[in-house]
Parts: sequence; C-alpha cells; structure tokens
Amino acid sequence: MSRPVAAAEWLRPARRRAVADHVAIWSPLALVLGALGWALEGFALALGLFALAALALAWSAKSVAARLDRTWLVRSLNAREAGLEDSAALVFAADALTPFQQMQADRIAARLATLDPERLADSWSQRRIALAWALGAAALAAIAWWQTQQSAPPPLAPTAEATATPPAAPRLVGQRVRIVPPAYTGLAPSFSDSLDIRAPAGSRIEWTFGFDPAPASAALQLVGGQRIPLSQGDDGWSGALRLDVPALYRVTAAGMEGELPAHRLEPIPDEPPQVRVVEPASGLVTMTPGQRSWRIVFEASDDYAVDPLARLTLTTAIGQGENVRFAERSQTVRGTGDPRRRRFVIDLPLAAFGLEPGSDLVAQLTIADTRSPSPQMVRGPGLILRYPAPQPPQAEGLDLMAKQQMPAYFRSQRQVIIDTEALIRQRGSLSADEFMVRSDTIGVDQRLLRLRYGQFVGMEAEEAPRPPLPTADKDEPAEPEHYDGDGHDHGAAPESPIFGSLGDVTAEYGHVHDESEAATLLDPDTRELLKKALDAMWQAEVSLRTGKPEAALPFENTALDYIKQVQQASRIYLPRIGSQQPPIDMTRRLTGKRAGIVGKGAQLTPFAIDDAVPATAWRALAQPGAIDLAGLDQWVRANTGRIRDPLSVLAAIDRLRAAPQSRALREKLRGALWTVLTRPPTTVHRRPDGGTLGRRYTEGLR
Repeated sequence: MSRPVAAAEWLRPARRRAVADHVAIWSPLALVLGALGWALEGFALALGLFALAALALAWSAKSVAARLDRTWLVRSLNAREAGLEDSAALVFAADALTPFQQMQADRIAARLATLDPERLADSWSQRRIALAWALGAAALAAIAWWQTQQSAPPPLAPTAEATATPPAAPRLVGQRVRIVPPAYTGLAPSFSDSLDIRAPAGSRIEWTFGFDPAPASAALQLVGGQRIPLSQGDDGWSGALRLDVPALYRVTAAGMEGELPAHRLEPIPDEPPQVRVVEPASGLVTMTPGQRSWRIVFEASDDYAVDPLARLTLTTAIGQGENVRFAERSQTVRGTGDPRRRRFVIDLPLAAFGLEPGSDLVAQLTIADTRSPSPQMVRGPGLILRYPAPQPPQAEGLDLMAKQQMPAYFRSQRQVIIDTEALIRQRGSLSADEFMVRSDTIGVDQRLLRLRYGQFVGMEAEEAPRPPLPTADKDEPAEPEHYDGDGHDHGAAPESPIFGSLGDVTAEYGHVHDESEAATLLDPDTRELLKKALDAMWQAEVSLRTGKPEAALPFENTALDYIKQVQQASRIYLPRIGSQQPPIDMTRRLTGKRAGIVGKGAQLTPFAIDDAVPATAWRALAQPGAIDLAGLDQWVRANTGRIRDPLSVLAAIDRLRAAPQSRALREKLRGALWTVLTRPPTTVHRRPDGGTLGRRYTEGLR
C-alpha cells in the first residue's frame, strides 16, 4: 500500500511555534532601536532602524524554521513515541523500500495516523519572553526619560548683570534664550546663556526672564525700534522675535529704575552657493577628431545645503564673424554627494548639437541653495568646447609672401559682449590683477574690431609708426616734404601739366583717407551710422582697457545696434558731387568780432558727498554741541550692508544718547564713523616747483 504521510504536514505546526517564539523574544530589541532613532534624529532615522531590525528578525526567524527539517522530525517522533519502534524514518523515506521495509512502514504509518502533529511543537519560552519584554520596557522608559530631559528647557540661568536697584523695584534675576534656526538650515534648536545673540538669519528667538519681585508688565525694547511685550507664564516672562536685521535691545519692566545695558541681535546671513569646475581643467577645450561626447563635472558647495537639482544651460554659436547663429537649450541635472558639497557629472552627446568647424558649445550650470523662501541662485563659470576650423593650405615660395593670415581668434562684436558679460559675472572669483588682464584683453579685441570697421570710413591703422623727418646733406638743400596734420608723409607734390586740373588737385594739395573701393559705396547716412558705431567702440575700448567692463557694456551694445543697421542698409550712394559744408559768411571776414565763437570759461563743480550724514556727524563730534543722533541712527540702519559692524556703531550712538556731554563717548563714536565715511576721489597733485631756483625763474617770467 502507499504511504500518504507527508513530512511538511508534521513540520508545519512545529515551525510555526518556533518562529512565533523567536519573534516574541527578539521583537523588543527592534522597538528599542526604533525608539532610539526617534530620540536621536526623528522619524526618518526611527523608521530606518526599525526596518533594518525587522529585516534582521525575519531573516533569523527563517533560519530557525529551516533547522526543523525531516531529520529533526524523524528524531523527534522516535524520541517521543515508543510505539513507532524507532521506524519513523521508513514512513518519510524518499527512496524505494524492500518488501520487508514496506510492510514495517505500513504498520508505522497506521500508528502515526492516530497521533496529533501539534504534539511535536515545543512549548513557549515563557521565562525568556518575559525577561526580554521586561528589559525592552526598561530601555523604552529610559529613552523616554532621556528624551524628556533633552526636550525640557533648562532652568533659568542667573543673570550676570548687577545693577543697584531699590529693594521694592523689580530686578532681573534669571534668563533663558532659545534659538530655533530655520528649517532649511537643518540645525537643531539650541539654548544660549548670553543675551548677546548671534544666529542664522530668519531664526526665531525665544526669551524667558525671571524678575524679583514680579512686575506688573515687562517688555523687550529694541533700541530705536519696536517694543515687544512679554507675557507671564509658569517659568517666567516670555517673548519671541524673528531675527532678520541687526539690532540692539534692552529688557525693561514696570517699576524698574535705571536702564540695563543694551544687548546685540546679530543675524548670520545665508551665503550664496559656490560653483567650481572640476573637469575639464581649462575653460576652453578643443574638440578632438572623432570625439562623440563631452564630460563636464561641477562641484557646488553651500554653508547649509545645495539643491540636488540644477539647470544646465547649453549655448551653441555656429558661424563666423557677424553671421553667427546662436541657439540655447536647458536641461535639469541631479547632483550627488553630501548636501553641503554636491557634484554634478554631465556627459553631453555632441551629435545632438550639430556642431560645425569653427563653432563653439558653451555650458554653464545654474545652482540654488535650499533657503526658503527665495532660494539664492548662482550661475557658474562657462566652459567652451571649440570645434577647430580647418587649417588653411600651406604655401611655398612667393605664394607664402602673399598668403593672408587671419588672427587665430578674431572676435565679433557679439563675442565681445558675451566675453564682457562673462567677465562681469566672474568678478568675485578673480583676483584684481587677473581681472585687469582679462578686461584689457577684451579691450584689445575691441580695438582690432574697431580698426577693421574703420577702414570703410577712412580711419588709418593706428599701428603704423610715423616716418622719420627727412634730413638734408650739408652741401645740398633738402627737398621739401609735405606733412599733414595727422602725420602722413606724402612726399613732394607732383607737377601738374595742366594748371587747375580737377584730377590733380587732390594729388597736389591733399590725400585720400578712405578706400575708394569701399567708402564710395556708402551713402552719407550709412557712413554716419558706421561712425557712430566706431565712436561707441572707442568708448567701450577705453572702459575695458581701464578695467571697467560694466561701463563698457552699454557702449558695446550700442555699437552692435549700429553695425546691424549698417548691414541692413539697402541704399548705395555712388556719386560724390558737391560739398556738405555751409557757405562762408564773407561779411564777417577780417572784422575781429568774436561774438558767438568764444565759449564761457570752465567752471569748477564742487564735490558732493553722496552720504553726507556720517561726514557731518563726524565733524560735529570733534566740537562740543548738539548732534543729530536720530538722523545718524536712521542712516546707519538704512546702510547696514556697507558697514562692517553696524551694531557697534548703533551701540556707540545709544551710549552717547544717554550721556551726550561725555568726551570719551564722542571720541569712540567718532572712531566708529571713520570706517564708514565715503572716501574722496583722487585729486591731481601739483608738480614740484623746482625749489628756490625754480621759483626765481617763475617770478622772472611774470
């Protein structure tokens, strides 16, 4: 007969009991780990620790159940049931049995059918379960007590301010300051023992004070500002304020005689994030033959946290000269690493940009921090991938002498504008010398471009050196040479065979400044537009060469507008007949009348100080008398961004307001204002007069 007995049916109750017993013993440990994570970092860590503990418990329970296999089942049945005659292995044997073994297996299976599988399950480990839960409960109670102690505010600290007050007047006997930073900083709330507070901007400052005896009312008085009333509670008098601007404050109470010293409220501003290029090492990269992708790596850092998402701006410039086509696209990239220092690794497929020889691909990363609201956004430095233009064919012999060489990088007016804007954005990350060198380099490019366009209006090349003056031999008279006002040497005037010939007038008495093939094709209006563009380029060049790219940018844009108008001009003026100058008034010749031609004399414009308030107060402090402290206080509060330590100046003003006649306080405030005064512009220094001999010579001339 067959043996329908299955080992799984007998193992299932025993395994179920073993797993339940194991979980009951070790589950308190998972609860303790979760509670510990909650106490340390909050819900996120608690959930993570509890999940890890649960996974470990499930894995160990599975291992316990796996130990209860068929070997364990046979051994347990033979040990607990004597009627099975130590033959339980025959019932669950997987191999074929001999006839005698089959007969014995059938007899044992019949006896096994009368038994209950639940009899194989072990009993509960009651003592171990009770001990585990008792220890777990004690650990949970200890964590809860520790968390209560951590969250409970500390007792009021004794005040360090000792002021002589009458016995009946209230005096400050205890203080506690709680600082709650903004959520985006990730900083935990803390307590301060001092009333001088320096905390992140946007923090909530909570005060608790104790007075003896209890006053009828109490408040925080901001020096020159609002009054914050305090409410009485179980711990004392409490009040709160959001810290946004630097200020001074005092603790006041009804019936308190005398003023306590002023204390500082100083916010720590959130610094904007910083972007650094990790790869490539240079800002200008040349594309190699066969290159299919371009890897760029940026690193962003912030004092609190960097937003993991950033925007990558990709600009393509395809073309040369003024015929450049610009296209811009953006994509979102994700950073990795520590929140305070994230890395952005981008691999750009170059086939999607359609680059051609001579084109550029510019990549810039824009990041933001996690400040809420109004996150600070910063655009990083631009990286340029250049598709090199093909090399011109090589020439030999005389062809090499006639070969035209163009600059390796001849910028257009648009490119000059782009470089200037990039230099302005990078001012903070460059040293003064490097910034000046780069600005001067762009100014040189602007100059070359100005000379290029100046050829069409007759502007001479400025690089040409002036020829030396002619010298004559001692025995022979020098041939007369003709020089005009702009330094051009035209040699001796050729003799004209026909007196008054119109074609020889120019050759005899003057010279042509413009190119006949170019300048004669421009009508007067177009020439005027081109001259305006050259004037704007000149102004831009002066500003760039002196290290002022901000001042050069408007002139660069103006020059570009005029150039585009010239390019779009459709009229070509060929004949150049007549003169555009007004006729000469013969009635005024040789009369000696200067009316209408003599301008007014130059007048000196007095130097006006933009911020005269601190300068006036600084001069007034040197002399006894009244000072407009209210106006000075208002000016300091309105200009805290340009003052290194505005609270020190406000404190000096407040102390002088209490004792206006104190000479020491006036000198201290005067010293604080010295660093605030606007520096006067650089003056022109007189030449040395040459001493006694020089003065005698000057007097002799007079």
